[in-house]
Amino acid sequence: MKKFINDIESLLDESLQGFAKAHSDVVRLETAPTFVQRRVATQAGKVALISGGGTGHEPLHAGLVGTGMLDAACPGQIFTSPTPDQMLAAAQAVESGGGVLFIVKNYAGDVMNFEIASEMLDGPFETILVCDDIALPKDHSTGRRGVAGTLVVEKIVGAAAESGFDLAACKVLGDRVCVATASMGVALSSGTVPAIGEPTFELAKNEMEMGVGIHGERGRETMPLTSASEIVDTLATAIHQELKPTAGQTALLHINGLGATPSVELYLIYELASAYWEAKGVKIIRSLVGNYTTSLDMAGCSITLTLLDDEMTTLWDAPVHTANLRW
Repeated sequence: MKKFINDIESLLDESLQGFAKAHSDVVRLETAPTFVQRRVATQAGKVALISGGGTGHEPLHAGLVGTGMLDAACPGQIFTSPTPDQMLAAAQAVESGGGVLFIVKNYAGDVMNFEIASEMLDGPFETILVCDDIALPKDHSTGRRGVAGTLVVEKIVGAAAESGFDLAACKVLGDRVCVATASMGVALSSGTVPAIGEPTFELAKNEMEMGVGIHGERGRETMPLTSASEIVDTLATAIHQELKPTAGQTALLHINGLGATPSVELYLIYELASAYWEAKGVKIIRSLVGNYTTSLDMAGCSITLTLLDDEMTTLWDAPVHTANLRW
């Protein structure tokens, strides 16, 4: 294992300190317990959005704290859920009279700990559970995982909260975005967790892993490595069959890198995916390409499609100013 690291135990703390210094105009780091919150206080009466998850998915979630998105984010150790006391402290710090909305990726640890935190919270709250990974069946024992579609939910609902939507309206909107969003990923290599010191799984030079999540786990099938066009066709077809968009439907296309895939390849994937849906009459009117929901140093990518309506499009376009997403 070759990584820029001093000590495995101090990696998260040192990284967060650097992140907070680099983006001190946007965020502030709190410790004991640890969470990241907006530098500017949450406006009175605004719904406070809180998310979080294990480290290793950067810039999700801390990099999305700021105006127009999250009010706070709780980072856990690598691929490990943050603790309820982190979530509770974050909620108490940013709640400003509008209630708290937790945005939770569907992983057992995240779900359990956010639920414990919400039970301890004194005040109104709602939870949006993101389950956009269609690599797993709908009837999977733990449900579908939350992956890159989480960013889309955080951006659209974040804009709604910023514009004055109340807690109930933000919850309804978030659930609507979740239903309209589907993702699927593929890996050319696994990631390496520092505490383990070796890849979480092995692939031969002529193999790829189809349907991977974001925690270094294997996907649903190991397949022979093939062309980018065939890979995109496999991913896009599965997403299209899930969402069943009609001709003329507008959509957001998000190509997400898993950590070690260069932009030249991600933009190729975007070109192929956009052509796939355009050929089916789907209008790709918004896009996002880059490494946003990563899995440490995994080589691979995911495709996310969100079917848009006018309200969702307007909220996607609304101003945002975070460390890693801004317009």
